[in-house]
Amino acid sequence: MGGVGEPGPREGPAQPGAPLPTFCWEQIRAHDQPGDKWLVIERRVYDISRWAQRHPGGSRLIGHHGAEDATDAFRAFHQDLNFVRKFLQPLLIGELAPEEPSQDGPLNAQLVEDFRALHQAAEDMKLFDASPTFFAFLLGHILAMEVLAWLLIYLLGPGWVPSALAAFILAISQAQSWCLQHDLGHASIFKKSWWNHVAQKFVMGQLKGFSAHWWNFRHFQHHAKPNIFHKDPDVTVAPVFLLGESSVEYGKKKRRYLPYNQQHLYFFLIGPPLLTLDLLWAASFYARFFLSYLPFYGVPGVLLFFVAVRVLESHWFVWITQMNHIPKEIGHEKHRDWVSSQLAATCNVEPSLFTNWFSGHLNFQIEHHLFPRMPRHNYSRVAPLVKSLCAKHGLSYEVKPFLTALVDIVRSLKKSGDIWLDAYLHQ
Repeated sequence: MGGVGEPGPREGPAQPGAPLPTFCWEQIRAHDQPGDKWLVIERRVYDISRWAQRHPGGSRLIGHHGAEDATDAFRAFHQDLNFVRKFLQPLLIGELAPEEPSQDGPLNAQLVEDFRALHQAAEDMKLFDASPTFFAFLLGHILAMEVLAWLLIYLLGPGWVPSALAAFILAISQAQSWCLQHDLGHASIFKKSWWNHVAQKFVMGQLKGFSAHWWNFRHFQHHAKPNIFHKDPDVTVAPVFLLGESSVEYGKKKRRYLPYNQQHLYFFLIGPPLLTLDLLWAASFYARFFLSYLPFYGVPGVLLFFVAVRVLESHWFVWITQMNHIPKEIGHEKHRDWVSSQLAATCNVEPSLFTNWFSGHLNFQIEHHLFPRMPRHNYSRVAPLVKSLCAKHGLSYEVKPFLTALVDIVRSLKKSGDIWLDAYLHQ
């Protein structure tokens, strides 16, 4: 099978030692349907149609790369590539024809090549190696805040002032726990994936009362296709909010479930608190929390105290995670290369000791999206290399002041709402 060919619908994997069938991109593009998914990794073609349901990251995550070159996503998400390649081998059905480019469509092959060289340089600089001291301090200061909040109530009593202060401290502790579990979810702390997995379950379950599986299922899709409708759960928020291209679509179709031209105002009321509806019970956390504060407040009081902590934490979470994304391009699939897709959907916020800590280093969102497994304390070291890559290829490397980034969330919501209203009135 030396020429360009295509096996039957379920012919099975390529036989060891036999020449691999070769495919052109036109043939591969046809296999991006439910139950019929191919993808390309390192110029090899894999049929993931049946196996996608068994993918540890979920079928949606791997399916989002159907009929595309997924090489950079494959390298970004997996620690031990040789180990993962063993699972790919039975799915191998062929390879790209020699005359076919590695990337489909009018993509910048030199940019792809330069980014892969940059990724290798980061590995050579040991930028994927975590500092145990850094992360031990993070865990220590989270636990210290938990103890401090309880001591405030124990020593000062359940009055309004100590309760408000304790709720504020617990909200900070919970926010920092989000950041720590985020690091663990990206396997950026321990060298063994299993250790990261177990530690993330501890932080999410025992310290936060959330499901690690729920978080990973949503968050990895966000990284795979940031700001892409129906692929990134973070921006698929209609009909409550309209973002980017959805504003035009809803306007032209005369859809008005809410006054979207005022969404930048009602965001303050229902945006961040909506996160509290996603609570998935983790018994150990809730038992510890309620047993700790029930003697001071009673059942109604401890419920109110719990909600106060969650609402404060939710506001932190939404503002910090969205300041880098909502103001950027949001729309349908553009089939860009890895670097271009991440840069189009992200921006940075000016670093400082406070901003780095307060945001869990998510102010370096560009570096985080390009290198999701990199420990956050190394983002500042790889940032100059990323800036040089962007300058070479004429790509925007956007950095904003912290307050500007927060205000831009409201500005972008207002802009999308105004676009919807204009389309609604003039269609």
